[in-house]
Amino acid sequence: MSNDTFNLDKNQLIQRAFNQMEQYIQGAGYTLRQKLALTCRILFDNGHDSGLAGQITARMEQPGTFLTQRLGLGFDEISAGNLLLVDENLQVLEGDGMANPANRFHAWVYRAHPDVRCIIHTHAVHTAALSMLEVPLQISHMDNCVLYDDVAFLPKWPGVPVGNEEGELIASALGNKRALLLAHHGLLVACGSIEEACLLALAFERAARMHLLAASAGKIQPIDPELGREAHDWILRAQRSAAAFAYYARRSLKQQHNADCLLE
Repeated sequence: MSNDTFNLDKNQLIQRAFNQMEQYIQGAGYTLRQKLALTCRILFDNGHDSGLAGQITARMEQPGTFLTQRLGLGFDEISAGNLLLVDENLQVLEGDGMANPANRFHAWVYRAHPDVRCIIHTHAVHTAALSMLEVPLQISHMDNCVLYDDVAFLPKWPGVPVGNEEGELIASALGNKRALLLAHHGLLVACGSIEEACLLALAFERAARMHLLAASAGKIQPIDPELGREAHDWILRAQRSAAAFAYYARRSLKQQHNADCLLE
């Protein structure tokens, strides 16, 4: 590969960067359980805490099963060792305690989207505030373009999401997007990896905060769709997600209250 890059066009430079990411960027080597526990702690440390509300799940290899947190524990108390393995009926297969009954809609999303490996649902405060306005999330800044044209909107609140009707509604509303804003409720992201889901949940809350700040000052101006899609694909790379997740994990593990989250 030539070291002279000044005659390359933008697409060539982007591809060159992708090739370098493939070569140099590696994940941190955590187990699936550790990744899920770290995600709980990372989200807690970044404003997604809402008491016992919210669920995080990861699909397992055995069909119709997933890992989730135990009802009664906050995101800041989750460790690799206290996660539950449950089936689609939320019967506990491994672990002590019970799953959040609201996990029922996760089973519907997994059924509707076989490529989804991780689902995150939280009531992060800026997202929850935006949801009260019954308006879609606007993506109009380069940092948020990982979500560009990738956020669906459910304008009707169906009530407590513990019924099959709510599960069908949410799975249908998600469509072919990775993320969903639920009016009067919160956010949902459904992704092909735990790392990607964690980062999109963080990006969602930041985008909601920026939406509220910008809208309070004036009219939000849209970005060029072609450039938005370009930025979306630039950010949403497996290697980039792995590197960013590893960074947030390191940052989270520096906090004394997260020292036990890797214990299985």
